[in-house]
Amino acid sequence: MAHLRSGRRLALAVPVVLSLTASLGFLPGSASAAAPRSAPAATAADGPDLAYVVNTRTDHRTLASVRRAIAGAGGTVVVTYDRIGVIVAHSADPDFGPRMRAVRGVQSAGATRTTPLTAAGTTDEGTADYLSAAEAAKVEAAAAPGSEPLEADQWDLRAIGADKAAAINPGSRKVTVGVIDTGVDDTHPDLAPNFSASQSANCVGGVADTSEGAWRPYTADDYHGTHVAGEIAAARNGVGVAGVAPGVKISGIKVSDPDNGLFYPESVVCAFVFAADHGVEITNNSYYVDPWLYNCMDDPDQRAIVDAVNRAQRYATKKGTLHLASAGNSNHDLASDAIVDESSPDDSTPVTRTIDPSECFDVPTQLPGIVTVSATGVQNLKSYYSTYGKGVIDVAAPGGDRLYQIPDTPSKNGRILSTMPNNQYGFLQGTSMASPHAAGVAALLKSEHPRATPAQLQALLKAQAGNPGCPDSYDQNGDGTQDATCEGGPRVNGFYGFGIVNALKAVK
Repeated sequence: MAHLRSGRRLALAVPVVLSLTASLGFLPGSASAAAPRSAPAATAADGPDLAYVVNTRTDHRTLASVRRAIAGAGGTVVVTYDRIGVIVAHSADPDFGPRMRAVRGVQSAGATRTTPLTAAGTTDEGTADYLSAAEAAKVEAAAAPGSEPLEADQWDLRAIGADKAAAINPGSRKVTVGVIDTGVDDTHPDLAPNFSASQSANCVGGVADTSEGAWRPYTADDYHGTHVAGEIAAARNGVGVAGVAPGVKISGIKVSDPDNGLFYPESVVCAFVFAADHGVEITNNSYYVDPWLYNCMDDPDQRAIVDAVNRAQRYATKKGTLHLASAGNSNHDLASDAIVDESSPDDSTPVTRTIDPSECFDVPTQLPGIVTVSATGVQNLKSYYSTYGKGVIDVAAPGGDRLYQIPDTPSKNGRILSTMPNNQYGFLQGTSMASPHAAGVAALLKSEHPRATPAQLQALLKAQAGNPGCPDSYDQNGDGTQDATCEGGPRVNGFYGFGIVNALKAVK
C-alpha cells in the first residue's frame, strides 16, 4: 500500500533547513525548463532490473557522456530530464550504482527501490469509511440553506472559515492545484466542473503519459487522490460536498505504482517537472517517497533519491509552483535527535534503524522550501497521529481525529468527508487530509495575489494562520503520560508551526 499520509513539515525550520541545505550543497544552483528525453534502450545484463536515478551536471556534453556510460554498463535510459540533470535508468547489474558514481560528471546515483521491477506511500490513517445512502440522506436533512447537501458533516470547512470564504472569493479559474497522488477520478460530479485534463498525467515510471484518462485511479481502492482533490476544490454545485477553494481548478498527476501502490522517486521527479512545465501553481503532496520513510545522506542510494527529488521540486519552485506536503502519521518529533524507523524499506523487508532527522530526511516534506503541514481535529488540537516538530512544521490544518476529537455533526465522525471514486463519498483522516486543506487556502491566496511568488505565498499562508499555542497537557488517552511534547511559544511552535490555516482571512 502506498505511503499516503496527509501532512508534514515546516518551512520555518531554520536548523533543519540549514542542515539540509548544507547536506545538499552539491546540488545544482539552478535549473530551467526540464525537457524530458527518452533514449534507446541498451541490452541489460541477465537478471532482474532495478530502477536508478543518476544525477549529473546539466551541460549537454556531460549528459551525453553519462548516457553512453549507462549504455556501456548494460543499463537502459528510461528518460533524461536535461535541465535538472536527472537520468532515470534501469539495470540488472547489482554493481550499477557504484559504477555510475565513478563516472565523470555524475554527482550522485543510486537505486530507487530495494526489490526488482515487476511486469505508493500515502499518508491517510486507517481505512476509508464510506457514506451510505441512508447516512447521506440523514446528513442532507440537516443541510443549512445555501450549503451543499453533505456540508453539515464538513466540520473542517467551518473550522477554517472556508464556508464563509466561498461567498467572498471561491478561488480563481486561473489557479490550478496539482494533486500528485494515486490518480483523480475526474468523472465524479463534484470534481468534473473544476478538473483540468490538459494539466494532468500518469507519471508512473518517470515518463509522463497524457493520454485520455491516464490520470485516473487504477481501481476504486486507489481512492486517496480523489479524496484529496475533493478537499481542495469540490465544486459548490448543489451536489455532495464542497472544497476549500471550490472555484479553482485541480489536476491529477498519478505517481502510484500499479503493482504495489508505492510512490517511487522517478515518478515523483516526473510529477514535479510536469507540474512546472504545465503551469500548475500549487502542488499537494500527501505521501512520502518510497521505499524509505527517511533518506539518510550517508547512504549513496538514499542520497541520490534526495538529490533527484530536490532538483525536481526546486525546478518547479523556480518556475512559480508552491509545494505543500503532509507531515506524516507516526507522531514523530522531527526536531528530535533520534527517531526509530521500523518501516523502511517498505518494498522488501523492513529493518529497524535509529535515524537523526537532521541528517535523514522525509521526502518531499523536509526538502527546503516545501510547506510542511501537521493535522488537527475539530477542537483545533493536534491529531493524535500527526508528526510534529519545532522548526519543521510550517502550518497546521484539519486532518481529522476519530478518537479524541468528535464533532457535533449528523454523522458524529471526526474524520474528513470528501469525494471517492465512482461518485461516492467517504471519511478519511491523516496528515494526507491536512495538506490539501492548506493547499486550498494557498490557492485562495494565489487567487487574491496572482503575482505572488512561492516564497511570498508561503509567507502569506503563515501570516493568516491562527496559532492556538502549545496545550497545557497532551495526554490524549488519559493514562498520565504525555503523548507528545509541544515546544515553542504562542506564535510559532512544534505542533502547529505558525498556526492553523484560515480560508476566511485569506480572502479578506
